[in-house]
Amino acid sequence: MPFSGFDDRVAAVRGTIAEAVRRGGHGQAVRLIAVTKTHGADAVEAAWLAGIRDVGENKVREALDKQPAVTGAATAMRWHLIGHLQRNKVKFLDRFALFHALDSARLADAVHEFGERRGVAVDALLQVNVAGEETKGGFGPSEIGKEAERLRALAGVRLVGVMTMAPFDAGEATLRRVFGGARAAREMLVLAGHPARELSMGMSSDFAVAVEEGATMVRVGTILFGARGT
Repeated sequence: MPFSGFDDRVAAVRGTIAEAVRRGGHGQAVRLIAVTKTHGADAVEAAWLAGIRDVGENKVREALDKQPAVTGAATAMRWHLIGHLQRNKVKFLDRFALFHALDSARLADAVHEFGERRGVAVDALLQVNVAGEETKGGFGPSEIGKEAERLRALAGVRLVGVMTMAPFDAGEATLRRVFGGARAAREMLVLAGHPARELSMGMSSDFAVAVEEGATMVRVGTILFGARGT
C-alpha cells in the first residue's frame, strides 16, 4: 500500500505540534500543510484520508498536472503555492487558495494586477529573508516597513501574513532568530494595516521550533511521505 504507516506519521506530527504550541505559549492554531512535490495524486488522496485539508506545491506546472488526477473527496483539498512564482504565471493563482512566496515588489505588482483583473484580491504571504541568504528570495528586515506601506495601495493583493525559511541545517539559536524575525515582520504588516494573521514557517526538520516561535502554518513533506521522488 502506498505510504504505509502514513496515518501514524500524521498523528505523530500533530502531537509534536500540540506539544510545541504548549511550550511556546502563543496559543495559536496551527495548520498542517502536506507538501506533495515530486509525489503523485495518491499522496494528496492519502493526506485527505488522514484528515489533512491543505497541500503545498513548489512548482505551478507540477500542481496543474496533479490537480486533475486527484479523485474522490480529496478534490476539495485546499492547494497552496509555496515556491517562487514567475510573473508570467500569475494567472495560475486562480488554482490556489494561498500564495506563500510574494518575494519581490515586481511580483507583488503583477499579482495585484491579476487580482484587479479577476475582481478578487489574491491572498498572499510576504516572503521575508531574515537570514539574508543570497540563494533565497524575499524581503530583508530593513525593507519590510517600506514595502508594507506601498502594498496598502494595491487592492488586488491581500497580505494575510508572512512566510520564511530558515537556513538548511541551522542550529537552534539561528532558527529562533529567523522565526522570531518573521514574527516581528508580521507585526509590522499589522501595524501598516494589513490583515496579517498567518506565519508560514517550519519544515520537516525544524517545524517544532517554528511552532514554538508562533507558526500558524507548517509545510511538511519528507517526514510524512518519505524522501523526494521515492
